[in-house]
Amino acid sequence: MSRNAALTARLPHKFRGRRPVLLSCRDEAGGRVSRVEPVGIAVVGAGGWGKNHVRNFAAVPEADLRYICDRDEGIRSTMAALYPSVETVADLQAVLDDSAVSAIVVATHAPSHFELAAAALRAGRDVFVEKPLCLSGERAATLCTLAEESGRILMVGHLLLYHPAVERLKRLIDEGELGDVLYIYAQRVNLGVVRREENAWWSLAPHDISVANYLLGASPEAVSATGSSYLQSERGIEDVVFATLHYPGGRMAHVHVSWLDPHKTRKLTVVGDRKMAVFDDTSADQKLAVFDKGVEPPATLTYEEGVRIRTGDILIPALKMAEPLRRECLAFLEAVRTRKAPVADGEAGLQVVRALEGGAASLEQGGARIELPRGR
Repeated sequence: MSRNAALTARLPHKFRGRRPVLLSCRDEAGGRVSRVEPVGIAVVGAGGWGKNHVRNFAAVPEADLRYICDRDEGIRSTMAALYPSVETVADLQAVLDDSAVSAIVVATHAPSHFELAAAALRAGRDVFVEKPLCLSGERAATLCTLAEESGRILMVGHLLLYHPAVERLKRLIDEGELGDVLYIYAQRVNLGVVRREENAWWSLAPHDISVANYLLGASPEAVSATGSSYLQSERGIEDVVFATLHYPGGRMAHVHVSWLDPHKTRKLTVVGDRKMAVFDDTSADQKLAVFDKGVEPPATLTYEEGVRIRTGDILIPALKMAEPLRRECLAFLEAVRTRKAPVADGEAGLQVVRALEGGAASLEQGGARIELPRGR
């Protein structure tokens, strides 16, 4: 038996009989490091955002991109020209029939997410699904259960959780730098791109809901939302939505999304009782700013004394920037290798879908508060 074969034979049973994952192994004699092959990947859906998954998985040595699957012949032709060493197919079954594929990326239109992800999980593959995980909380819960019962990794494409500025902001909150977080508000607005299949809530809000859940370490208990259709009123597709998410402990997050706005804004503000922070994804050099500002209650409750406003320095943390999508792809490969749930796991995706679903119900009911389900 060759040295590499012997090292592969000592891999945990869950890696045997499948395309091996990139892994460092030390032999018993000299401590030398050997590497087994990267994880076999297939990307399903290469139009739109999916082409960026193809680009990243084709570029990183930890992945062996084996298939690009898309029903559109034109997209397959384009991908074949760009990645001649990768097989292009029209049907998912061709991918599932190849045991060398260990993990599948689903980057198709949201209505098809459930069927494709469920088929891949049932076939024993680890699965990455672009956001939203699917279009109903019930189906999202089913995917989480399937992944759990089959021992598979289920990850959702909540990209901003892998943004260096968001990761630093999370550390600041967890370390108590901002004090207790009181509330969050986010704006994600621009002029376009106008969607015809989904409203601004489903299209844009998943980003900010996922970040709010991540930063607060909780999922919302209730949601209320109002919005209006101006460009496609006959179709009832809201161009602008204002929503409030209610979290345990009286905390809340307000989300404003629109594709009918003169500004291009991608900003999220966190207000703590000690300090405040702003994540501005459109800023070239100040993605994250921490404000030493706050309000100190008076020692007594007399009107004359009032509250004291404290204004201190503004800190711009140094960030080591990297493409969030590349980091997200690497996180998925790491989860496949280690069998540890990623930050943006299926459960995180489920909670976002439930908030989206509740917000959609609130829109239909004129802004009514919708209580969100808990558990599976």
